[in-house]
Amino acid sequence: MEFLDYIKHETLFGIDVWRYVVAGGILLLALLLKRVFAHIFSKLAFPFAAKTDTIYDDLFLDAIKKPLELLFVIAGVFIGIQFLQLPPEPAQAQKFAHGVIKMLLTIDVAWALYNMVTIVEAFLGKMVSSTESDLDDHLLPFVRKFLRIFVVVIAVLVGVQNLGFSIAGVVASLGIGGLAVALAAKDTLANVFGSFMIIADRPFHIGDAIKSGDIEGKVEEVGFRSTKVRTLDKTLISIPNSIITNLAVNNLSRITQRRVRFTLGLTYATKPEQLRTAVERIRILLQSDPRVDKDGLLVHFTDFGASSLDILVQYFTVVTAMPEHLPVREELSLRIMEILAELKLELAFPSRTVYLQGGDGETTAAAGGK
Repeated sequence: MEFLDYIKHETLFGIDVWRYVVAGGILLLALLLKRVFAHIFSKLAFPFAAKTDTIYDDLFLDAIKKPLELLFVIAGVFIGIQFLQLPPEPAQAQKFAHGVIKMLLTIDVAWALYNMVTIVEAFLGKMVSSTESDLDDHLLPFVRKFLRIFVVVIAVLVGVQNLGFSIAGVVASLGIGGLAVALAAKDTLANVFGSFMIIADRPFHIGDAIKSGDIEGKVEEVGFRSTKVRTLDKTLISIPNSIITNLAVNNLSRITQRRVRFTLGLTYATKPEQLRTAVERIRILLQSDPRVDKDGLLVHFTDFGASSLDILVQYFTVVTAMPEHLPVREELSLRIMEILAELKLELAFPSRTVYLQGGDGETTAAAGGK
């Protein structure tokens, strides 16, 4: 009885004590309803979503479940504050209380939007999975982080405003600070934009063999700061994206044929008929091989060299992978050597003839080579 009399007649900060008790009971009731809602929601909504063919409804329910539960708590706080009947003085008390409610609502909405970023990520992930390039897959983590940071920043600004503070000064400070950060991170931003250019232009895919400047190797990773290339020496080189986008990139993995071009130098002892036969047999050899493309095939006697009769040989193999191309090139080169051996033709090497005149006036010739 004494306790009932106390809470009925006593006040605390100008508010009847019994109102605090009732407000606390309202909050406890809200917490109880929150648990009931969570149980019903899990038993009804999720099984229904699991029966559908899409995953978006499952992700949506996951995103809003906790924020909806928080709404019961916010409602309990709001009703409790209303029941307390805050005194008109000080005026800031009521304003602050309403600001707290608005801030809680802002947090709740932001929480839901933050979770819903997974839906956007799943939707974009389905789109990029249908493309041939793996580069756009690297864009997904960036989009997820950007959207979540954007939601948090907007929620903070709205929350600050709901508490009665002006966000104009905050925005101005962010503008000045952003300018300073942009100047300090100029190279980083250039690399990020470079990664966007690589993703949009797609000059190469992950796993492609490329050559750019003095660097040649296989692309292993395309990040937002740099592109990592595994060189022929098995070292890993990181090339800033701002640099690689300004260089000429030779994508070796996209070649359709590999060219072989060399000159056969025969000795000057070779007779015209032998030379003509050699050219014709080499040409027939290459034309009859299915691994050699007929377009661009050249086999011709072209020059009288300083120490040789030169035959230009050029052909393209339809196999492009080096493990397959090199055996083809080796086999054809050996068969060309067999043709020359059958015709008893010799390959020339750089040589010179030096004429020596003795004291008796006789001239002798000495041939030499290297």
